[in-house]
Amino acid sequence: MKHILILLALPVLLSACAVQGTDMPPLGLPEAEPVAETDTCGAARFAFLVGQPKSVVDGMTFPSGTRVILPGMAVTMDYREERLNVLLDGNAAVERVYCG
Repeated sequence: MKHILILLALPVLLSACAVQGTDMPPLGLPEAEPVAETDTCGAARFAFLVGQPKSVVDGMTFPSGTRVILPGMAVTMDYREERLNVLLDGNAAVERVYCG
């Protein structure tokens, strides 16, 4: 009998641990990266690269410290607002150009 009461009370106790509201991102999704107030790395100048093949990126000169990020490439997660990032997709095309 005691075990049945514990099993019946368990869902009530667990529901007290549930998070309410929309302050947290959905499980399994990474948190959004910080957004710079201004274009501190000059990403807007390179926005035309989105959709271009890697060969176009290879022939360009970028500011010092720019990262060209290939799929599956290990990169540091530190945020530096002055650093330009050029993200390539699985088709070796530019997916995104951003600061961070």
